[in-house]
Amino acid sequence: MSTFLATFVIMLMVIGLMSVGYLIKRRTLSGSCGGLGAIGIDKACDCPEPCDKRKAKMAEEARRQRLDRDRIL
Repeated sequence: MSTFLATFVIMLMVIGLMSVGYLIKRRTLSGSCGGLGAIGIDKACDCPEPCDKRKAKMAEEARRQRLDRDRIL
């Protein structure tokens, strides 16, 4: 039972440290190879027309980029 508790505590500490690292750097998690973006693929599906959820996500991303670009401070 003590081995289980020790392992559980260690895993909680690792997860806690990972979350602190995320909060400090504000970067999303990514694979070591860079993911699909590294080979020039913008989206994972081969749909000619993006779905509504994807369109909303793209619109939100464009809005954030405009806000970052037009920011005064």
